[in-house]
Amino acid sequence: MDKIIMVNLNELHDFKNHPFKVEENAELFELTQSIEQEGVIVPLLARPNPYGDGYELIAGHRRKAACNWAGLAKVPVVVRNLDDNQAIIAMVDSNLQRENIRPSEKAYAFKMKLEAMNRQGKRIDSTSVQVEPKPEGGMRSNELLAKQVGESVAQIKRYIRLTNLIPKILDMVDEGKIAFTIAVELSYLKEEEQYELHAVMDLEQCTPSLSQANRMKRMSQSGKLDMDQMYEVLGEEKPNQREQLKINADSLSKYFPSDYTPKQKVELIEKLVKDWHEQQSMEMKPIHKGRGR
Repeated sequence: MDKIIMVNLNELHDFKNHPFKVEENAELFELTQSIEQEGVIVPLLARPNPYGDGYELIAGHRRKAACNWAGLAKVPVVVRNLDDNQAIIAMVDSNLQRENIRPSEKAYAFKMKLEAMNRQGKRIDSTSVQVEPKPEGGMRSNELLAKQVGESVAQIKRYIRLTNLIPKILDMVDEGKIAFTIAVELSYLKEEEQYELHAVMDLEQCTPSLSQANRMKRMSQSGKLDMDQMYEVLGEEKPNQREQLKINADSLSKYFPSDYTPKQKVELIEKLVKDWHEQQSMEMKPIHKGRGR
């Protein structure tokens, strides 16, 4: 049975390369209030710090931050002796239970866990030659991870592709400025190309569509992508950038013959607007009156 001990906050060190961010937001404020009133209900999880004194925090980074805000000096902690792979898997699993997880957090979490699972599945024989990961229950590590997190193997691969993005573009994915599928295509661009693309996007105040991202990916793979090409591709008008006017069909249906098709309705609306425009233009023309001598 796990033993719970009280540990000083300053003895708890964040997990190395922890991919999950702790934001000072409303949720953290609510957690702080809860801890002030009820204390820490769920103990934190840590292991003896392999890099120095104290403990390495595995699960409970948000609780640690909330405890710090609440002014607590000590917190209840479950201390387990875990190796690096066990610690990584426990850290990822505990954080994937959160409701709101950024694409970047999932990307690095999936990568870290898959690499840890692969290392766990490998064995070293007497000649110190590594062999392929052992399947568990007939499943490879990527298949097992996909089953555990409720994603397909292909989707896990796509998430891990995001770790190839430069931080500035990955931030745009987290902020919803670049869609996930588009980001996956951009992840195939070389690092230098990504910095150039970010500069172009910033100057032009636009982002690529999926087809544009795919074209830039193919240009990059063939060695033909440069900033001029990026400007040319991003300068093209995208369907979703064209101004659209939406009209509730029900509000106009009573004005059309019952047998009118949607196409006929649109054509009639266009004709009526055109006629109205021509009439307005005629009325706006100045009337020139002759001057008497």
